[in-house]
Amino acid sequence: MNHPSSRMLTRIKAVYLYIREQGTVTTNQLADEFGITDRTMQRDLSILEYNGLVASPNRGKWTTTHKKVKIS
Repeated sequence: MNHPSSRMLTRIKAVYLYIREQGTVTTNQLADEFGITDRTMQRDLSILEYNGLVASPNRGKWTTTHKKVKIS
């Protein structure tokens, strides 16, 4: 598996912070906000979800988990 680029990591971090700020958001909302396709956003969210940082309690809706995060 190839490693995410630093640009991608920067975006993923921004996505996480945006979700944390907004509370609950849809994949569509996020894709619009970040100017990327739903499919690309889904990939970013998968990475966050895999790392236990976001959860999707309802299909297509995202929220952050209570996992402590150090944002450097």
